[in-house]
Amino acid sequence: MALVLGTNCGFVTEAPTGATTAGNKVIVDGKSAAIKHTSPVGAVKVIEIGWYANDATQEANFEVGIYADNEGNPGAVVGSLSQTNAKGTTTGWKRVTGLNIDITEETDYWLAVQLDETSTDTNTGFELWGGVGFRRKNTQTTLPSPWGSSDTSSDNYRASIYALVESTSTGTNCQVNIDDTWKEVPAMKVNIGDTWKEVAAVKTNIGDSWKEVF
Repeated sequence: MALVLGTNCGFVTEAPTGATTAGNKVIVDGKSAAIKHTSPVGAVKVIEIGWYANDATQEANFEVGIYADNEGNPGAVVGSLSQTNAKGTTTGWKRVTGLNIDITEETDYWLAVQLDETSTDTNTGFELWGGVGFRRKNTQTTLPSPWGSSDTSSDNYRASIYALVESTSTGTNCQVNIDDTWKEVPAMKVNIGDTWKEVAAVKTNIGDSWKEVF
């Protein structure tokens, strides 16, 4: 399918499958590339980052990471980089799973990948429109920290890079098990001064930020 932010590039809630049909392609081997996207409501963690290899090329190592937005450009690394990952020699999605990168919902970030040089060009799907930010650095052997300056810069481009998020649930989602069946708790009350008061909302603190439970 074509590149769609929130579906097969940018932040996603389900990892993309199948080939991309982007109208253009861009060389990624020997370079670092990043796209900008806003984390979705409820997102608290990145658990997987991937990118699409258009070409069956030689084996090479790749790295992935998340960068904070710094006045419209990638800034500091968020969490830690994943720096040892085998690309393989086939086309298709190249994924790094098992990540644990804390993020904040509704916040701009940069999703990045770096691929070592391959003898023949390795490209990824690329579009000249519909994006919200693309940056690329040439002659790269590792993802930089911090990002620094870019060799290619556009606020319209998008590329086949995604980050799978883990989100907190919203709404009334407190449940209790009765007779081996989970029942939703429609309301919660607390006794104050011998009077039962309904709890309007429950929140938990994650990373010094209050997240709504229900």
